[in-house]
Amino acid sequence: MRDSVHDSVHDLAVVGAGPYGLSIAAHAAAAGLDTRVFGRPMASWRDHMPEGMFLKSEPGASNLSDPARRDTLAAFCAGRGLVAEHGGALPLDTFTDYGLWFAGRLPLPVEERTVTGVAPAGPGFVVTLDGGETLCCRAVALAVGVLPFARRPAPLRGLPPELASHSSDHRDLSRFLGTEVAVVGAGQAALETAALLAEAGARPTVVARAGALRWNAPPSPLRRAPWASLTAPHSALGTGWPSWVWSELPWAVRHLPESARVRIVGRALGPAGSWWLRDRFESAVPVRLGRRLLRAAPAPGGGLRMELAAATGAGGVEVVEAGHVIAATGFEPDLRRLTLLDPALRERIATVRGTWAPVLGAGFGSSVPGLFFAGLPTAPSFGPAMRFVAGAPFTAERLVRGVRRWLEQGARPARGTVPRPGRVRSARAAVRR
Repeated sequence: MRDSVHDSVHDLAVVGAGPYGLSIAAHAAAAGLDTRVFGRPMASWRDHMPEGMFLKSEPGASNLSDPARRDTLAAFCAGRGLVAEHGGALPLDTFTDYGLWFAGRLPLPVEERTVTGVAPAGPGFVVTLDGGETLCCRAVALAVGVLPFARRPAPLRGLPPELASHSSDHRDLSRFLGTEVAVVGAGQAALETAALLAEAGARPTVVARAGALRWNAPPSPLRRAPWASLTAPHSALGTGWPSWVWSELPWAVRHLPESARVRIVGRALGPAGSWWLRDRFESAVPVRLGRRLLRAAPAPGGGLRMELAAATGAGGVEVVEAGHVIAATGFEPDLRRLTLLDPALRERIATVRGTWAPVLGAGFGSSVPGLFFAGLPTAPSFGPAMRFVAGAPFTAERLVRGVRRWLEQGARPARGTVPRPGRVRSARAAVRR
């Protein structure tokens, strides 16, 4: 696949070194692709999640993927006297160390460089790195994780960072010692962040639109009566047939109508706390449920003044004050936030109706030939599993297969050539393969 004229052209650039990026790199190397991988390994886990957190996912659903299936979480733990078993909460630091171990076992280096630009060049791409260095690649896989897609409530967007932040902004919560902190949200991130704040000496309160908090039940034993396994099968995403389908059949989810996929991703596996967190949370954190945030502004005497209203729209406005507010409101795929993409290139990417997520083919390729996506942006195409580490094995295998097909079509980048933007509607049809 080498072009003798452009001997410095690489087959694939992987942008991102989290679970998806590292898994793609492992499969690409095994496939013999000339691959470059860029990013700080496990950056979001190492730098953007509070110390003391645990994974919500089961250990068996937290494997990165290599083709031989040897470098599993269980293999990492077994050699270190660590325990990762069904029904047990896995410490965040253990999972982070596992990812770093996996990265160190790759047959190619992970380059801790930031990709600042991806632009089209003929049938390939020019990738720009921090410092201005450029390289040519026939294909690019964007595995940028969730950080670019943090969802922040509109009333908080104009506030300075000393007053308002997102849950992904914090590694060390000790800075909030003695501070009144409002945590907005009702999912695991909100509930665990609030519990950790309380344990760090802060005074957190959870504010949520939900009328009641939901708590997941402890996982069922792996060995059960045949009838129980048939009626409610285990899967990486939980127990029950819907979770089994999202986990085991993402290729089938992709064939559902767009509206159905968007609805499934929006509703499946909604906000809930892990069973092992409940006692820690309920004994330490007050809640204000059934309330939505209307407005927030700096308070005259310092801190923050927030106006809350009933989520149903009934009743008056409640005014509360806090020293800081943390939005634990999740992540939403939005191509408009991928500023590393050349604007003209970004406009050529067809999106799933009702979202700003890319339309993807069976091999995770977008409507721009040679441009592939992994992780959260792929959920509206392949379903809820892509929101979790559990989706990495399926993604890595299929995406690298898609890259190989693209390379076999004879991709030959020509430096300095930029194709004219294609029509999004015709591009959408092009990826339905």
